[in-house]
Amino acid sequence: MKTTTKIAVAILLAFNFGLSTLQAQSPEKMSYQAVIRNSSDVLVTSQAVGMQLSILQGSATGTAVYVETQTPDTNSNGLVSLEIGIGTTTDDFSTIDWSAGPYFIKTETDLAGGTNYTITGTSQLLSVPYALHAKTAETVTGACGLAIGDTYQGGIIFYLDASGCHGLISATADQSTGIQWYNGSNTNTTAFASCVGCGEGNTSMIFYNQGAGTYAAQICYDLILGGYSDWYLPSKDELNLMYQNIGPGNVLGLGNVGGFASNRYWSSTEVRTSGAWGQRFDTGDQFNWGKFDPNYVRAVRAF
Repeated sequence: MKTTTKIAVAILLAFNFGLSTLQAQSPEKMSYQAVIRNSSDVLVTSQAVGMQLSILQGSATGTAVYVETQTPDTNSNGLVSLEIGIGTTTDDFSTIDWSAGPYFIKTETDLAGGTNYTITGTSQLLSVPYALHAKTAETVTGACGLAIGDTYQGGIIFYLDASGCHGLISATADQSTGIQWYNGSNTNTTAFASCVGCGEGNTSMIFYNQGAGTYAAQICYDLILGGYSDWYLPSKDELNLMYQNIGPGNVLGLGNVGGFASNRYWSSTEVRTSGAWGQRFDTGDQFNWGKFDPNYVRAVRAF
């Protein structure tokens, strides 16, 4: 079973770029969410926390091309929601060259609301402004010679970013043909993110909230497949990309190379305490179902 390092704040990302087109321009801001817990693993609710957010280029220890600070308030669930690009900074967010990635985001947190940052976390940023979307992009082969539909690193590529070297991979087969979303009880996991690049954070939130057991996010979180252990339950948008790019949706004309069943698949995106988003792979329609419903599961991973 995969283990998670216990730290005083569980930093989980949900990024959304507000672009109406895929023009060669940088976004002015992007959204960020984090669940804040103290050293006793108790949610830090309804109070201000100090945060420094850095965009790192190249690797998790790469050069910081953008740094800002903010003091957001947590809500009653310990969740902070803010927009990167509008905080206190001397840098210009709009000048980041997103095509020169990969990029990572480093978060530093002071639970007392100041600048004594003692908690840090770093995650790769996948949803870049140049990201290829199934409705607007054809199968692309980049400098790395990869293409959507290729078998690669334990699965099938269903998404590539602008570099053509990074993206998302679907497992080659289903991890379940009928399993519930929850671990036996309806709780608010705060896994509400739906964007491309958000499924990993959602899955961590769900597992952190629901714990050990047998349920949709857990079987992806604990999965070891093709020599890789970083699989997760896809977000609502990631699930739709699988349907459109390598599933029965056939937007790219590849056919159902992922071998998906004409059935209902779970996403990691929560709707409410008792429901979560899923998608029918016969019609492509997305619905929210009760967390107790037994649906199919297909794990994904980033590369």
